[in-house]
Amino acid sequence: MEKNTILAIVLSVAVFVIFSVWQGTSSRNQIAQTSQQTVETQVVPQTQTPVTAAASPADPAAAETQVPAETGRQFTPTEGGPHYEQIVPIETDLLEVKLTNIGGDIVSLRLKEHTDKDDKVEMILQGDNPARAFSVALGGLGAEPLSSFFHVNQISSHIVEFFQDFSVSEGQQFRLTKRYEFKPDEYMFELRIILDGGHSMFSYNFNGSAYTLSFGPQIGPRFVKLDNRFDFRQYLTFSNGKRKTEKIGNGSNVINTNPSWAAISGKYFALIAVPSLQYDLNFSEKSETGLISASRMNIIRPPVAASRTDDSYRFYLGPKNQRDLVRYNVAENNGFGLRNMQLAEAANTRGILAPLEWVLKRLLQIFYRLIPNYGIAIILVTLVVKIVFFPLTRKSSEATLRMQSVAPKIKEIQEKYKGNPQKMNAEMAELYKKEGYNPLSGCLPMLLQLPIFFAMYSLFNNHFDLRGAMFIPGWIPDLSLPESIWEFPEGFRLPVLGWTALRLMPFIYVASQLIYGKVTQVPGQQSNTQMKMMLYVLPIVFFFVLYNVPSGLLLYWIFSNLFTMVQQVVINKYLAPKRAAQAAAQAEAAAAQQAQAYKKKKK
Repeated sequence: MEKNTILAIVLSVAVFVIFSVWQGTSSRNQIAQTSQQTVETQVVPQTQTPVTAAASPADPAAAETQVPAETGRQFTPTEGGPHYEQIVPIETDLLEVKLTNIGGDIVSLRLKEHTDKDDKVEMILQGDNPARAFSVALGGLGAEPLSSFFHVNQISSHIVEFFQDFSVSEGQQFRLTKRYEFKPDEYMFELRIILDGGHSMFSYNFNGSAYTLSFGPQIGPRFVKLDNRFDFRQYLTFSNGKRKTEKIGNGSNVINTNPSWAAISGKYFALIAVPSLQYDLNFSEKSETGLISASRMNIIRPPVAASRTDDSYRFYLGPKNQRDLVRYNVAENNGFGLRNMQLAEAANTRGILAPLEWVLKRLLQIFYRLIPNYGIAIILVTLVVKIVFFPLTRKSSEATLRMQSVAPKIKEIQEKYKGNPQKMNAEMAELYKKEGYNPLSGCLPMLLQLPIFFAMYSLFNNHFDLRGAMFIPGWIPDLSLPESIWEFPEGFRLPVLGWTALRLMPFIYVASQLIYGKVTQVPGQQSNTQMKMMLYVLPIVFFFVLYNVPSGLLLYWIFSNLFTMVQQVVINKYLAPKRAAQAAAQAEAAAAQQAQAYKKKKK
């Protein structure tokens, strides 16, 4: 049993380390692959210039992620339009939005109910250059986004239009209108793009595309790095009821399957595009100076063989919260009449442990409704897990006791057939069969609880409701992040270890693990060198492995140890008579063996 226990523990460590490394590597690969508002006016020293359907990347470093530049028509905005920038603010119950008449784009969208370092979460990150999201370029991926000043028509507190007339080099003319509509209590908004050529223009085909609608350079909130633990970016599409993770490739790859929706998904927030037309799609990580990483989405409108087109897009830009995402499955629950969109798929995890994670998440939510503190909810879930596994834990202890009674016979066989391994294994198998003993029965409960641990790890690392969930004020303000009792000076990392803070919970974990080992240790193991090594060395190994994991996970493990200790005390009392009987039997057998040996010696 001792060897099996050691094997199980070593296997647990190896699996956990491989699981952690795999999660980080997988994520990195995925990364590599509205009352009436007053219009604020700001004068900008800029002149309007003709816009062409040809473009070259402004940043030479980004050239590799661009398709060859298009060449073609020039688009000149008509005279008499505005010659200065106008910022249009729109506020809803959930959003604070700022739009600019330069291209009719959004320059800021902040979430009022979610904070990022004591400020509202900004969902449109900018680098060294001002960000302009939802820009339109006339043409395909290589076309330059429009930077002309548009006319502004604010229809209501939640609806605003930007429009401009463009002359085409051949003498044709058309009007481009961008119409934004926000809902008071939704993270989703609608953007309509209208091209109207009247009797002057009868089609829109600029080198193979009508226009490209782009989001970039990056969704918020701000992050230090993308490594799955702190944040990540995934590129998703949803078609025919199935979610797919897309690869970036060289940045010029075009997805032409016309998915129901497409998303740039972070750890807790996402951009989800729901076009209501035929389109092609492109994801890009074209670099942006001043940003650690960029994540862009380009929606490419195929050519239009008509003088007028009115295209509607819906964009969800907000938290990956089940409550806010599932409303788009029922038309009556959202302001756009969308149904069965399955947007929650952007938040759901994948893998063989996903069902187990779902069960644990539901348990957390149930306990949170009873006691609105996720730390308490985690402790209660841990208690439920230990109660469910109590019968197995008891059987494990009984198997250990059984092993002690069989151990002398095993030792006898090992000594008798030490020169014949095949015969020894056959005799031991026969002994196990005769005694009705399974050598793995003592390790099984430990191995069965590993999936629970991994599911908890994923849950604490990705469940939105745990973001910012406080357990103990001043110490554990966010169960989804590592806690700390002292943050090192900015920029300082502990040599070799790379720690940026002194954390208390890993030390509490080590103490609980050592006490746990003492309590669960069975008689006869105290003098075993191997077991001593596992008792003292393994917690130290896990201390370094778990130092920077979410505090919710350590909370689970610490209380799992505490509850197991209580269970073991109960089990020890239950097994005490059996242990006493076994000890008496062993003593009697030893006495009989000694007496027999004495008789032989006397003869």
